[in-house]
Amino acid sequence: MYSEPAGSRASSTSPASSASFMSPAPRALPGRSPVSVALSLARSGRVPGPRFPAGPQTTPWPGPALPVPGPLDRLLRRSLAGGRLRPAASAGALHPVNAHLLLGAGTGLPPGRYAYQPVTHRLHPRGAVDGNVPPGALAVLTVTARRTVSQYGHRGWPLLLLDTGHAAAALVLAGAPAWCPDADGALLAAAAGLPSGRCGEHALAAVRLTPGPEDALAWWAARPPGAPPPPDAHPAPPVLRDAWDVLDALTAPARGRAVPAARRRGGAPYPDAVWRAPGAAVPPEAGTGPNGAEAGPDGAEAVAARRSAQPPFPGVPDETRLAAVARAAAAAAAAAHPPRGRATGAPAGATATTAGPALAWDLVRADAPGAPRRAEDLARRAAGQAWLTRTGALLLAHGCPDDAGPAHVRHAHLTAGYAVGAAQATAARLGLASRPVGSWQHGPGGPAHLVHALALGTATEGNSPR
Repeated sequence: MYSEPAGSRASSTSPASSASFMSPAPRALPGRSPVSVALSLARSGRVPGPRFPAGPQTTPWPGPALPVPGPLDRLLRRSLAGGRLRPAASAGALHPVNAHLLLGAGTGLPPGRYAYQPVTHRLHPRGAVDGNVPPGALAVLTVTARRTVSQYGHRGWPLLLLDTGHAAAALVLAGAPAWCPDADGALLAAAAGLPSGRCGEHALAAVRLTPGPEDALAWWAARPPGAPPPPDAHPAPPVLRDAWDVLDALTAPARGRAVPAARRRGGAPYPDAVWRAPGAAVPPEAGTGPNGAEAGPDGAEAVAARRSAQPPFPGVPDETRLAAVARAAAAAAAAAHPPRGRATGAPAGATATTAGPALAWDLVRADAPGAPRRAEDLARRAAGQAWLTRTGALLLAHGCPDDAGPAHVRHAHLTAGYAVGAAQATAARLGLASRPVGSWQHGPGGPAHLVHALALGTATEGNSPR
């Protein structure tokens, strides 16, 4: 789980809790996009409002529950399966990310769409397909915004993107060969067979679970929709509807790119997705711990062993291990960035890169000059989490300004979650205590435009990962 106080509310008893320096809530001004206003609000000092029902922990799909077939069993079990605390990190351990599997021939089940139930590690059929089904298996990652927004309010929607990045990193570390962080939401939703209009889930990314053709998402998108999620019986408060609006804007087609509304077979094809190589593997040098000792599990075992440690963990890790964690994050983020000259979500031949510049990374050590003051400022910016002043190091991801375009905002947050997921798996392999930190507000400490962070320290008996 990410470390945040309940509801991202600062504790009034903490010396780092004052939010008086934070910017006021932004106003909708001429020329400001809804996403820009929403990002400024998420980073402001405004405290989230009252909580509301989060709904069920997982989507209660009806119908039979089928065992996960052999080729996918280990991959899903090591990445997404489990109860409240799962291999993929999640803000507040709320786990809003859902996986819709698109299974072709040779996957061990009849071709069709299936909803994955992570708590029971079972698949629920959502509709068979016929025709020349592409081989292999894909997963479309969606989010149930209610689960996270119910606790974090207006700060919730960026956490949904970070959580999706963490889930994608867990799948890649467990063996998935590629992922796609920026396909159009319409393409992803249609491929998952979700009904048009709001259904309680928003499609944010896709992961290739086994090798397959590049245009598989477009093929699935042209099929009729599958069984929809059960309707949400709870009313949607305004803050949840606002989050839905932001997610809609973040996943809209890139400018100048038409996505057909029809899903019927034989209609105009959906545009192809741009797949990224993993880039989230545990680096080779992470195989050696202090004094040359073997440092624990690799790959899928590392992400399965990943747990957020109980703070504080003030010991500063040695330079070799900190460098390995930072390299893992930078490599994963670089692999996720759009190819040069290719616009995010745009057809081949486009030249404008709508995802914006790559994330920047800073490593803040507790033993560096001026570190105590900087740590206190950062603790204030992280919803007053005073334990950050007693942390060995902080790996900070930044580089998404408030006025960034929707594609940039989406890509930066998905990439940050993906990269921090890779970095935390590396930290687990090296025997370090670690904990992702989300929901960063404006303030003077550290770099501007913070997106995500990973707190690091030396593990002891009292703060071992859980």
